[in-house]
Amino acid sequence: MSIAKILIIAGSDSGGGAGIQADIKTVTMLGGHAMTAITSVTAQNSRGVDAVHPVPTEMVLAQIDACLKDFGADAIKIGMIGSAFTARTVADRLKRLHVPIIVDPVMVATSGATLSDDETVDALGALMDVASLITPNIPELKRLTARNDSVQAALELVSRHNAPVLAKGGHEEEGEAVADVLYEEDNITTWQGTRIETMHNHGTGCTLASGIATFMGQGDDLHLAIAKARDYVRMALLDAPEIGRGHGPIGHAQARLDVGNDKAPRLNQVTITGNDYEKMVEFYTKIGLKQIVHSPENGYARFECGGGVTLSVQCDPDAEVVDFTAIYFELDDLDQRLKKLAAMGIPFEHGARNQPWMWREARTRDPAGNTIFFYKAGEHRRYPIWRIDRPRKR
Repeated sequence: MSIAKILIIAGSDSGGGAGIQADIKTVTMLGGHAMTAITSVTAQNSRGVDAVHPVPTEMVLAQIDACLKDFGADAIKIGMIGSAFTARTVADRLKRLHVPIIVDPVMVATSGATLSDDETVDALGALMDVASLITPNIPELKRLTARNDSVQAALELVSRHNAPVLAKGGHEEEGEAVADVLYEEDNITTWQGTRIETMHNHGTGCTLASGIATFMGQGDDLHLAIAKARDYVRMALLDAPEIGRGHGPIGHAQARLDVGNDKAPRLNQVTITGNDYEKMVEFYTKIGLKQIVHSPENGYARFECGGGVTLSVQCDPDAEVVDFTAIYFELDDLDQRLKKLAAMGIPFEHGARNQPWMWREARTRDPAGNTIFFYKAGEHRRYPIWRIDRPRKR
């Protein structure tokens, strides 16, 4: 079973919102294997950066070499680089590789703290010379080129480093729309979206660059990788856990079902039919689903399940409901939860039973007669002992 190996060369964020921590979350959630070469250790949280300690260049290079000699890499993402000498040394090491290299020229944290001195900013040119893509935001574009016009600044970087530049528009303060623009030697591509108003946006740049690296490492071309990584960042912004008293982290976990490079289609939405809207909503709310769409005039409701899967009910008083589909909800605390549901008035056709296929399950029906199972399978859902390609000892 192949997996894209993504080497991340970047600084650590003790608050877990950006840097190496955001990179590892992103690569993991998108189905890659994250490897790291830490360039700096920072003391920071959602409100700011208290201290920065660069890792010695020889140690950064040792981490890179250790990963490449054993695992190799399908793509590389570079963020905060630590020092001018590290930037030049790493660039010299990577120029021999033939994999996508995404350079995110991190200079300033979301809180406004400076993460790169002038000498290091100047040395970023060596890294951008080996880049497959450069991903600056608008302030970084201006600092890298000393140009106030972002279009001219991006085109100058393309010409100077012979690499495409993705100018991120999230830092532009005016307007409802946000545009990210890819500048290439002979082409300009724009992705637009509505601005997501939130203070919890720490790590968006790191996440975007790591997402692009992961998708390219999995075989996507540049344009598709950018489009998918943008979708992931937007979902992570909407899923932000709202922690921290400043610019809090975005939410990486549940967005994994909204975009990815799965070989098989993602099963993340199920719709069932019913006759009585109010009874169906009451049932699915009672068993613990969160209602996210309420449209009684259309007989439609949508619910969010654990892990980000959604389930919808479409109700029509005259519709015939045929029992030919079963919905399974997995519960880690199956027996305890069944007791609570029974106490709430949910009737069961049978309680929790151990089954020959190594699941433990109970069966009920919703108000429309659809068969509903509550079960606990653990590893036996995806990796039963009779799975045809079950991993063997190697």
